Amino acid sequence: MAEHESLEFGKADFVLLDNVSMEEFMANLKLRFDKGRIYTYIGEVVVSVNPYRAMNIYGRDTVEQYKGRELYERPPHLFAIADAAYKAMKRRNKDTCIVISGESGAGKTEASKYIMQYIAAITNPNQRAEVERVKNMLLKSNCVLEAFGNAKTNRNDNSSRFGKYMDINFDFKGDPIGGHISNYLLEKCRVIFQQEGERSFHSFYQLLRGAPDSLIRSLHIQKDPAAYNYIKVGGQIKSSINDGADFKAVADAMKVIGFTGDEIQTVYKILATILHLGNLTFGVDGDVTLIENTKLVSILRELLSTKEENVEKALLYRTVATGRDVIEKQHTVQEASYGRDALAKAMYERLFCWIVGRINDIIEVKNYDAKIHGKNTVIGVLDIYGFEIFQNNSFEQFCINYCNEKLQQLFIQLVLKQEQEEYQREGIPWKHIDYFNNQIIVDLVEQQHKGIFSVLDEACMNVGKVTDEVFLQGLNTKLAKHAHYTSRKLSPTDKSLEFDRDFRIRHYAGDVVYSVVGFIDKNKDTLFQDFKRLLYNSSNPVLKGMWPEGKLSITEVTKRPLTAATLFKNSMISLVENLACKEPYYVRCIKPNDVKSPLLFEQERCRHQVEYLGLLENVRVRRAGFAYRQTYPRFLQRYKMISEFTWPNHELSSDKEAVKRLLQGCGFDHDVAYGKTKVFIRTPRTLFSLEEQRAEMVQRIVLFLQKVWRGTIARMRYRRMRAALVILQAYRRYKVKSYFREVHRRFKNVKSMKDYGRHVKWPTPPKVLRKFEEALRSIYNRWWAWTLIKGLSPEEALQVRAKVACLEALKGQRADLGLQRAWEGNYLKRDSTDTAASFTLVSSELQRKDKFMRVLFSCNVRKINHFNKAENRAVLITDRHLYKMDPLRQYKPMKSIPLYNVTGVSVSPGKDQLVVFHTKDSRDLVVCLQGMVPANESRIGELVGLHGAHSALFLGMGCCEH
Repeated sequence: MAEHESLEFGKADFVLLDNVSMEEFMANLKLRFDKGRIYTYIGEVVVSVNPYRAMNIYGRDTVEQYKGRELYERPPHLFAIADAAYKAMKRRNKDTCIVISGESGAGKTEASKYIMQYIAAITNPNQRAEVERVKNMLLKSNCVLEAFGNAKTNRNDNSSRFGKYMDINFDFKGDPIGGHISNYLLEKCRVIFQQEGERSFHSFYQLLRGAPDSLIRSLHIQKDPAAYNYIKVGGQIKSSINDGADFKAVADAMKVIGFTGDEIQTVYKILATILHLGNLTFGVDGDVTLIENTKLVSILRELLSTKEENVEKALLYRTVATGRDVIEKQHTVQEASYGRDALAKAMYERLFCWIVGRINDIIEVKNYDAKIHGKNTVIGVLDIYGFEIFQNNSFEQFCINYCNEKLQQLFIQLVLKQEQEEYQREGIPWKHIDYFNNQIIVDLVEQQHKGIFSVLDEACMNVGKVTDEVFLQGLNTKLAKHAHYTSRKLSPTDKSLEFDRDFRIRHYAGDVVYSVVGFIDKNKDTLFQDFKRLLYNSSNPVLKGMWPEGKLSITEVTKRPLTAATLFKNSMISLVENLACKEPYYVRCIKPNDVKSPLLFEQERCRHQVEYLGLLENVRVRRAGFAYRQTYPRFLQRYKMISEFTWPNHELSSDKEAVKRLLQGCGFDHDVAYGKTKVFIRTPRTLFSLEEQRAEMVQRIVLFLQKVWRGTIARMRYRRMRAALVILQAYRRYKVKSYFREVHRRFKNVKSMKDYGRHVKWPTPPKVLRKFEEALRSIYNRWWAWTLIKGLSPEEALQVRAKVACLEALKGQRADLGLQRAWEGNYLKRDSTDTAASFTLVSSELQRKDKFMRVLFSCNVRKINHFNKAENRAVLITDRHLYKMDPLRQYKPMKSIPLYNVTGVSVSPGKDQLVVFHTKDSRDLVVCLQGMVPANESRIGELVGLHGAHSALFLGMGCCEH
């Protein structure tokens, strides 16, 4: 069953319906359509309902969800079928095909495009340029073929009016390397006639509404479709089609594919020629048939690159050869009009076939050698018209319905064949399945000598005037006893049939009445040889190449050409043989309503399509044996949690034995069969019961897994954190050791250095050692200072201590501290030799009197009193007192201040020598030092250093203020 979809969306596989009936089938189809689920399986067949709206289910993320997955691993989708076909082709080297069928407007063309896009998206992972080129051309070919082969109908704005089968060739790596397109039964009568509300092929309107003005002028056409008889019916219809934008897209696609500029211009000229042909009218002058609007002949001559008289002659005369004699027979007005229309239809059909052939020439696999490049495998995509029933069913509808009979026959045969082969492979007893075998209808149409096509060809070969009524009489004669054929002559009481016009065939999809009107003409498909010679003799090489039969001589005898019915029958037989040798996959398209509404689901219309597509019969065939089958490993993978014997892993001898134990434990052993590689379940109810048990166990497993996973995540996080901590600690130890080793390396020889390592640069410490580095630097500095001063005399040591004290107190405050000179201290002895003796005598007297040990500082000063008057004085500082002296009176002491009364010293930050001695009684001494010294020499520093070095002498003194 298709997984991951709730039952609120209905059954994702019709095989799993509780009861196989049309009512249940339609109810499930409608429920899924209403819920936005447009795809449903019938085993390996996809049923697609046209949603008539854009759906966001075809993007790159959706492609990734289905890429490489098994068919039932994801909800039903076109991508699942495309991937299954691709895997079968790539893994098993089997040619595969995807058959898309359904009525007009059911979404066949869109389905084929999505399948092509999916195959393009999953191939060429290495982005090889050549493969990308091939993929691009394959995708662009759709755009071109739609323009020339599709038209707006009353049922569909983009209806394919031809059948298309595309083979995509893949190399041994599974990358597309080329392709081939086959086309079937183009509806060429649409070129000259359309039903009310319909248009001709898109290409005409794209040319008129999208071509640039220069091209319009060169083709002698105008932009209004109503100006041309062949397309004026469709030219007045409003639709959502953007012909202008489509013209540019088609032109670009043709260039990408490889059409040359001359070829594209020839295509435009042929379209314009057909439009002009439709406006040609004929008249009579006595016994002579004339062209009434002769200006168009000149335009046709220019567009066809031929002579004007040849164009006129081909339109008005027919050349007939009787032995060696050649006769020119003039047309009647009716014959001329028939010839004109036949030429228009033939030119368009030949143009379309030439476009398909040109695309094939470009995309076909070239120079491929299986011995060198490996096996070349194929995926075929068939997008072909569906079964059609109209009020007036013509020759085209007859051929289309015959095509669907052939495909339905193939479909039933292959489905039954696949079922039978699978049962035989697995050793499961095969039960015969009764089904409607439509071989009898296929024979009714194509059987030699008795079939409808044979009767039609026979009627066309009769000599003399052959009518459609003669053909109908032949059918009545040969098919009078056939159970699936009738006419009014054979059933006189059946008033739904007209005499000499209608016949009815009982198709697998229902009864269809056909009108024989036009069967003979359409089967003969007569185009006068004169037109073929006219086009062959064109000077345009592209146009000339489209009509090779025109080179035949007038008198040359040729075989009778095959009729349209025979050509179509042969192409269908060839197509079915081609499909039969491939592994088929099916997409069955359904049109939910006729008004293109995304909300409306017309029960009766959809029921009719289900019948003629044979979908219910397909379900019955699939359900005749077993509704579900799966390989043992995949079955265990999905349901093993149900049984204790299989969860989490079994220990039995094989997966088959494990599946047996699981189903026996659930009590379903009576409803299953065991094949060689697969288990087969007969009824959907058993499968649903397994799903319910699985859903219950999955919740428990999820909770258990969440618990285990959360614990695992926590342990993993703890281990990571612990590992990070260990690494961090080891790294820190490494950085610390590295720092110690580096410090040792740099400073191990400092004792032998002249500066004891002052020039050595300290290494950057790790963050954890920054405070340690500060302490280490302090220790080093102390050692360095101790090393320097340990050899000094006491006097030198004292002076060094004073200078250090000065530096600490005034660093950065004054420019010159006098640190570079020797501090003499007792400057009065040095400054004036004349007064030195007087000063010495006074200091000796004071030493005797006050018992001081030594003189610390002496200097001449200028004293400043409270009245701002300056006087010459001298200052003597001993280890006990501060003396103020008068130098003019032989240095007589004027004032004596014990040092314990001095509370501090203040100096200014300028270049002056101002000093303030602060005392306890606030009678501060303010002086300005002076002496016979160089101008840059300062004694301020020495005095401050003296204060710092001998602070014990200045009892009660605080820090210097400066």
